[in-house]
Amino acid sequence: MFFEIIKSIIFGIVEGVTEWLPISSTGHMILLNNFLKLDVSKDFWSVYLVVIQLGAILAVCTVYFKKLNFLLYRKDKVKFNNSINLWKKIIVGCLPAAVFGFLLDDFLDAHFYNFPTVALMLILYGILFIIVENHFVKDNPKCTNINNLTYKLALYIGLFQVLALIPGTSRSGATIIGALILGTNRSVAAEFTFYLAIPVMLGASLLKIVKFGFAFTFSESILLLIGMFVAYIVSIIIIKFLLRYVKKHDFKVFGWYRIVLGIILIIYYLLAIR
Repeated sequence: MFFEIIKSIIFGIVEGVTEWLPISSTGHMILLNNFLKLDVSKDFWSVYLVVIQLGAILAVCTVYFKKLNFLLYRKDKVKFNNSINLWKKIIVGCLPAAVFGFLLDDFLDAHFYNFPTVALMLILYGILFIIVENHFVKDNPKCTNINNLTYKLALYIGLFQVLALIPGTSRSGATIIGALILGTNRSVAAEFTFYLAIPVMLGASLLKIVKFGFAFTFSESILLLIGMFVAYIVSIIIIKFLLRYVKKHDFKVFGWYRIVLGIILIIYYLLAIR
């Protein structure tokens, strides 16, 4: 049990780092499990892979507590309306992923949660990040403040989020690419990506738990809680880091990272199956 707890801590660290950087958290978790396999049942692993993200969600709620908690502004009409409107945009942006995720959950689990898919998606979206930064990012973006994000733009960004249902894509990566193409600046793209994670990841986690039937053993519950807690702490650090980073840098470094990692993984996979 001790070694499984250590493994869960490592998985929590990886989840906290990769959930918010556009490099695919699920992809990294699947890959890590190939080298540092958590000794649990296949069904529980499927739940663990998704539910550990609840720690990352709580981190967003902590960092953006004031913006998201409209109850704090009952006496300030402007801030109250901004917070309510933000939640409405989040819901609109999450609708596409919620619909497609519910319909395709079992199919995606069966056909795409594997090593080759992750490696290929890492490379593909790494290339897309570089292309978008070189050709689509404008010096004067049309949306530079989260309060100016329209419902139409929120919906379109949400459509890009559907792409992240395939592991290795990166939910944050897909939405950031979409937001940049659609004309937001990097700060708005990153911030709205954080917000979109709340209902999407919460819904996905609840769906997995319901399908699993709440039938966790004591040891499984401990592993999941530890992973979530570590992911929560690490996520807070990474969210704050990324918000500072995008003010002065672009996303190309993440694109190159994805390409290099994807190539290494393909080589490893081809050598392993010989």
